[in-house]
Amino acid sequence: MNIWKISLRNFWYKPLYTFLAILTLSVSIALLLGIQQLDRSFKNQMDNSLGDIDMVVGAKGSPLQLVLASVLHVDNPTGNIPFGDAKRLMRNPMIEKAVPISYGDNYKGYRIIGTTKDFPMLYNARLKEGRFAEESMEVVLGVTVAEATGLTIGDTFQSSHGLAETGGHEHEDLLKVVGIYEPTYQVIDRLIVTGLETIWDVHDHEEEHNDGEAENHENHEEEQHHDEDETQIMENTVSKDGHEEEHGQEITSLLVSFRNLVALLTVPRTINENTKMQAALPKFELERLYQFTGVGVKTITWIAFAILVISCITICISLYRMVRDRAFDLALMRSYGASTLQMVKMVAYEGFMIAIVAFAIGMVISQLGIYFIFEMIQSQYKQKMALQLEFREVLRTGGMVVLMVVLSIMFAIYPIVKMNISKILSHEK
Repeated sequence: MNIWKISLRNFWYKPLYTFLAILTLSVSIALLLGIQQLDRSFKNQMDNSLGDIDMVVGAKGSPLQLVLASVLHVDNPTGNIPFGDAKRLMRNPMIEKAVPISYGDNYKGYRIIGTTKDFPMLYNARLKEGRFAEESMEVVLGVTVAEATGLTIGDTFQSSHGLAETGGHEHEDLLKVVGIYEPTYQVIDRLIVTGLETIWDVHDHEEEHNDGEAENHENHEEEQHHDEDETQIMENTVSKDGHEEEHGQEITSLLVSFRNLVALLTVPRTINENTKMQAALPKFELERLYQFTGVGVKTITWIAFAILVISCITICISLYRMVRDRAFDLALMRSYGASTLQMVKMVAYEGFMIAIVAFAIGMVISQLGIYFIFEMIQSQYKQKMALQLEFREVLRTGGMVVLMVVLSIMFAIYPIVKMNISKILSHEK
């Protein structure tokens, strides 16, 4: 007697019940695996994007917005801060490393970041080809930017004002590509990195051009007033400690790494209380963000568990109806020498076939869903994300499915264990 063949025929005996059981179970498995993979991938992406950044200093405003704009580069900045104030903060002995960044332009939606040579070190980024930017108007591309735009070493392009892909006017200055970073699956992959001087020069040239056009429409009194303002501005470029600072040099924010825990506890509070700048702690702000998004993750997870229970009830009903509807055939098999264990195996094989097929379909559905979600993220936020799904998570989900199927099988085989062969064969009630 081939139990596998009998189980396979029983598998197709009630196709509607079998289809419903597979459908509900595969949906629950897809939701469980998909939400776990999304949650882990997002958390790892955000944690990796932090690099060695302990604090972000920028203009007053929302701390979360400052972190999202300066660390994850998915929001608008809260404003600019004077570079002179940032340099004084950089000399603080409690600060191990401070990396200034400045931006306000883009190329086809990818942000152009003016910074120092320490910025790539925050993400352990290495050059795939070319060299680092050494002069003004030289840029290094993240790998995502290079693949999406088709730019290569030696190409030139014009940046657009603002952070939106469309709507901003193009600057006249040409930026030259001198290097491309290796893939890191971090935020630097979707950035165009250059020196601070590039950002300042581009906007200085823009201001000079606008000022030149404005002068053609100004009268003599306005020109005299403008000259007086320039004189006053030049007088104000000397700081209190006697060191000259270039007027108009501003940055978007300062990315800071501390030497010890004491600095983490004292420096941010000092900045927020005694300066016009704002200090935000990325790990703290992102943890708050996790708490908001975690509610949705838990809700979807509980919905998936509910569907899993419903699917297992459906499997149980399907197996139980199969046993009751084919009671005469099963009793006849018992009368010809089939053991109770063989009958139990037949039901168990059918239950596990449903589980295996549903698990395979659920895996495919979850991966297709994750693929389209990641494609949407890449299209909207210009960010490639590494898929994060550990084998133990798949094993844990598979273990829950097996447990539920075993419980369903145990309930379904009850009529077999208590079978009265003589009554069934004689059609007695």
